[in-house]
Amino acid sequence: MSGVIQQFPVEKEYEKNPDISPEDVRKLRKWMKTQPHLPEQHWTDLDLIITYHCCDCSPEVTKQVIDLHITARTLFTSFFKDRVIDQKIIDTLKVALLTPLSTPTVHGYRALYCRLLDGDAKKFNFTDIIRSVMLVFDLWQYEEGTWPGFVIIIDMNMATLSHIAKLDLMTIRQTLYFLQECMLVKLKEVHFLNAPPFMDKLMMVLKPFMKNSLLRILQIHEINSQVIYKYVPKEAFPRDCGGSYKDFKTLRDETIRRLESNREFFKQENLRRVNESLRRNGKTKTIEDIFGIQGSFKKLDID
Repeated sequence: MSGVIQQFPVEKEYEKNPDISPEDVRKLRKWMKTQPHLPEQHWTDLDLIITYHCCDCSPEVTKQVIDLHITARTLFTSFFKDRVIDQKIIDTLKVALLTPLSTPTVHGYRALYCRLLDGDAKKFNFTDIIRSVMLVFDLWQYEEGTWPGFVIIIDMNMATLSHIAKLDLMTIRQTLYFLQECMLVKLKEVHFLNAPPFMDKLMMVLKPFMKNSLLRILQIHEINSQVIYKYVPKEAFPRDCGGSYKDFKTLRDETIRRLESNREFFKQENLRRVNESLRRNGKTKTIEDIFGIQGSFKKLDID
């Protein structure tokens, strides 16, 4: 699973989604051309289809989401500024396994499987992991186009929780927002596997920072629980955790090679940012505008 990835053909998107037409895309592009702060010239028809699809084919919602999506990626510089496949990213992918599962879920959704491979606290950098998640995700979506739904699976261990517990709430808040706004998908399920008993306490702390739509799709699975297989076939998981898919090491190496082979894709993606100086109303957007809140946040303290 390496080599230069090809964009999913737009013609096949129309076959997958007969409720989306070339005329819909033409109208959205015409609108983007009236928004000088948006990088219209760097957005493909596939991008427009993906956004329109995840907005349930509502033109007005799609316009809002396009602006918000690109603005968020511009402002979250720690995740999206100057994206390159450098040694830091490669080292991160050796610490955390971030891999698409080849088998769809029970409901036909696509799933991203995540877990720590190395519990060494000195190697854990939350920002780099999220940055890497989005590198993997963006390339995957570029290759496959729209999905009926998207699922995130986080396979946990004690090291995972101890690292998360040291994060400040602003970081957690930004990441939750990032999950909800920076992925152009219909997010259907988020599963936490092998969650320790105090996971409930963590979720109580995080609950105020989550949209109700996200809370409804969160599933927390106890250690060795079999419930996950009602959502994702057991054989879809890597061999190391009881499935029939490839082992962790093979998946890790394939992910690294895949990103290394597609450096040009991310070079071009870096151009897809807002130019705030050209925003028509003259009011530039800030992180505070997006979150609607200012101030400092305390560290998590979970026993």
